Amino acid sequence: MIYTYHQDPGHGWIQVPLSEIERLNIKPSRYSYKDRAAAYLEEDCDAAQWIEAKRAAGEPYTITERHTNADSFIRNLPRF
Repeated sequence: MIYTYHQDPGHGWIQVPLSEIERLNIKPSRYSYKDRAAAYLEEDCDAAQWIEAKRAAGEPYTITERHTNADSFIRNLPRF
């Protein structure tokens, strides 16, 4: 599966389906965001937790990058 790493000038987040967060038993911090379908895992801790869970489960992944020079839309989403 292909995942998107969103970046703005101040931070970054990996977009992961909420169903995968539950399945892998990830516990995002208050620095991650969500909408109805996806979690946006902050790059410093929560994204690393997800990567470790994917590796432990033997699940391959590909990450693409999306950068904006303005604040990301993610900052306006509800936090975990």
